[in-house]
Amino acid sequence: MSVLPLTVAALVAGGTYLLLQAGLVRIIFGITLLSHGANLMLLAAGVSAWRTEPLGAEGSSRSADPLPMAFVLTAIVITLAVTVLMLALARIGGDDDTYQMPDTGEDHHG
Repeated sequence: MSVLPLTVAALVAGGTYLLLQAGLVRIIFGITLLSHGANLMLLAAGVSAWRTEPLGAEGSSRSADPLPMAFVLTAIVITLAVTVLMLALARIGGDDDTYQMPDTGEDHHG
């Protein structure tokens, strides 16, 4: 059995486990692991797609399809930006496990 499907399965399983946890930082790391698993799956889908050079010389070598690599590069950049944004929002939001109601100035005693 190949290492790549096992790695994708481990990343997706770990990401799903962390996504189902209570803490906000764990959820963020779970989303990050899921995106890494999706990136590896995209890259693995494009590895076997071979084609010849577009200019077609007689002795042209075979090159990899650049489209899956471009998708993965774009997904990595978007994942990094989303992860930084979510971590910043988690830091600004403080502790996500508190259920303290903010003081609105209203009198609740009637």
